[in-house]
This record gives sequence, C-alpha cells and structure tokens, in this order.
Amino acid sequence: MTPMESQKKYPRIFSLEFFPPKNHEAEDAFRTNLAKLAALKPKFCSVTFGAGGTTREKTFETVVEIQRNTGIEAAPHISCIASTKTSVREVLEAYKNQGIRHIVALRGDMPSGMLSPGEFRYANELVEFIRRETGDHFHIEVAAYPEMHPQAASMEADLRNFKRKVEAGADSAITQYFYNPEAYFRFVDDCEKMGIDIPIVPGIMPISNYTQLARFSDACGADIPRWIRKRLEVFGDDRKSIRAFGLEVVTDLCRRLLEQGAPGLHFYTLNRAEAVLGIWRNMGIAAD
Repeated sequence: MTPMESQKKYPRIFSLEFFPPKNHEAEDAFRTNLAKLAALKPKFCSVTFGAGGTTREKTFETVVEIQRNTGIEAAPHISCIASTKTSVREVLEAYKNQGIRHIVALRGDMPSGMLSPGEFRYANELVEFIRRETGDHFHIEVAAYPEMHPQAASMEADLRNFKRKVEAGADSAITQYFYNPEAYFRFVDDCEKMGIDIPIVPGIMPISNYTQLARFSDACGADIPRWIRKRLEVFGDDRKSIRAFGLEVVTDLCRRLLEQGAPGLHFYTLNRAEAVLGIWRNMGIAAD
C-alpha cells in the first residue's frame, strides 16, 4: 500500500470545534462567531467537555443550540474521567432524544486533586460501552496523536492504544493539532502497517496568539517547530504580524495535507471565526 492510500478513499470532510461559553458575554461572542462559521457549512461541529465533567450541562446546551439553530450536525465530547456508567448512559439517552447521532469519545484530562479516573480508565472502554448501549446509533470519533500522547510510554504503546479504540468500535479519528505534516504522514503509515483503516482527520489549530499557543502546546505535547517559534518570538506583541504569518503557515500546512490525501480537516476554532475564515478562503474550500 502506498503512503496515505488508506485515507484517499474516504470522502473529504471539513469540521469545526467549539467550547461551551462560560458567561453571558462569552455566549454573545460565541453566537456571533458561530453564525459566521456556520455559513461555511461544515460537516459537523464538535463541542468540548471540561476536565472532570466541569462543563457537562453547558456542553449539552451548546450542542443542542448548534444543531437546532444552524441545522449543522453537532458532536458532543464525552469524557471517561469522572464519568460513571450510569451518568454516561443518561447523557447518551439525552442526546438520542435531541436527535444527536455523532459523538467524540475521549479519555479526558484528570482535574488536579482527583485520585481516581472513575469507572472508565481509557477511551477504548468508553467506546466499547457506547457501542454496547446504543449499537450503531452514534458515529463515534476518537482522538489520535501523530506526535504521541504526552502520557504514553512510547510511540508503539500509543499506537496500540489507538488500535484498541478502533477495535472497540470507533468510526473515525481526529488528531491532536500539529505543525509538522511529516508527523501525520508517518502516523498514518504506521496505522496502515497495523491494519488500522478508518478516516484519520488532521486537527488544525490556527495561529493568532503565540503566548496562548505555546501554553496549549506545552500542555498537550504538540510540537511547535523551532523555525515557527523563532519567527513568532520576533513579532513580540505585534498581533497583526502574528496573524498574517500564522495564516500563511497554517494554510500551507492544510494544502499539503489535502494534496497528500488527508480525508479532510478539523479546525479548533477557540470560538473565534477570523482565523478559520481566512484559512478557508485561502484554501478555496467550497461550502457543501
């Protein structure tokens, strides 16, 4: 099998990620940016779930709002950490009642001070539970880590963890964001060698705030190549230059990924429209 061959046969899908707004002011900004991004007609919009279930109700409200007000399929994150089988069963039933058919199943982050993860230790156990409880009702996304999960013992162990999620019933995967396309190509190649054959969609993080990006990347293990870091450091507080450089870098990354056969792109919007709209325009992506 030639590199990326497993990915080229899948229909190309573009999607967006949001997080639940924290207050009324944030809700207004979220709705404004959602309206701008909904015009792009993404295949679906995912909604994050706070560490230890801290945004459980807000995630539900945001998912229902997106699907009801835009007509775009909404995909809630469901996390293992701090979840019980009873709580997951209840939330699955609530989403089914709202016509939700798409889920992102994750291990999630352990909040500080929490000693036990709960009844699910790993994402494959959550995927298996969802399949057992709901059959094929939900399309299940899982996470993939081209540059390795920060808590994984090795790249090989991380790949085995990913395979377990696929074998448990995952339909497709969204990667952690990255800026080195070779990491993604190698990851897909390794998956093909292990017999893993599901769509693995690259996660894309626009660059508009270097301090925030560096903090995110240090926390999640995403590598910012040295040449990008050095260029961003030179710009200092010049946000206009950071945004222009980020737009160029991320557009080039997206073009290369699609040219090599990636089955779409999943944009981490951070509830802001401008950077994603810029990349989308540069790419000439037609609305569905």
